[in-house]
Order: sequence, then C-alpha cells, then structure tokens
Amino acid sequence: MTRRSGASQSDSGDAEVVLYTDGACSGNPGPGGWAFVLEHRASGKTLEDSGSERQTTNNRMELQAVIQGLSRLTRRARVHVVTDSSYVQQGATDWIHKWKARGWKKRTSGKGPVKNQDLWQQLDRIRNQHEVSFERVRGHAGHPMNERCDELAVAAYQHLKGSRW
Repeated sequence: MTRRSGASQSDSGDAEVVLYTDGACSGNPGPGGWAFVLEHRASGKTLEDSGSERQTTNNRMELQAVIQGLSRLTRRARVHVVTDSSYVQQGATDWIHKWKARGWKKRTSGKGPVKNQDLWQQLDRIRNQHEVSFERVRGHAGHPMNERCDELAVAAYQHLKGSRW
C-alpha cells in the first residue's frame, strides 16, 4: 500500500480489502444463491465462497453475500464492498440510519417492520467491526469480479436445484 505523507491509512484512498458480492434467485421468492470474492490487494490473495437457500428472495441473497464476506475477516479491516445491488448500497449507506432511528420501522407512521430486518441488523453488527464503504456497479455489464460472483451465486442455487449450467 502506498501512503501519502501525513495521510492516515483511512484517508489514503486504498482499501485493504475489496469485497465483491452478488446474490441470485430463480423466482422471487424461490431457490437462491449468494457469493463473494474477498481480495486482499496488497498480497493479491483472494477467497471465494458461495451458498444457497431453498426458499428466499434476491434481496436476501444480496445481503447474505455481504454478511458472509464480512464474517470471514478475522481482524478489523478497511473493506470496500462492491455490489450491483442498489438495495444493499442505499440500504447500508442511507436507509439503515433512518430505520435504526425509527426502531426498525419503515416509516414513523407505523407502516410495519423493515423487510429483511434480521439480515440488516446482522449486517449492521458485523460492519461496525470494520471500516466499510460501499460502491454500486452495474450488474451484467462486464465487470469481471461482479460477473464471477454472479456465476458463483447462480451455480450455488443451480446445484441446490440438482442441475448445472
């Protein structure tokens, strides 16, 4: 990592770890898969993992990918999450603060609990152990790591369904 003179590690602009994530679902709800690729830029090492659920939604799988990736970190790190999900990116950077302030309700007028509240709360707990930033990229637009995560997530639910591509 290159540091600028007088710059702290957090403002150097270089993430220690990049977490690429994706979720996929066959039907919504239906069988779904999540996947991540963790990349330690300084060493060039990567870690891939994926999993599936029999009955889920695409948004749950998108969240699960981030949660699973962050939970693989064994010590505090600066993590740059790259996702194609505006739901995850906006939820993690904007909406979550409002939901917490309202006691995990959608609106102050009592419109009910936040969807996927269990996963949002889990993500909130685990991301507080790290310094996390989020970036949204266009899905299926040729981003190599996003395409890899999509491939892994689809393969995870296809395996669950008993067929392969």
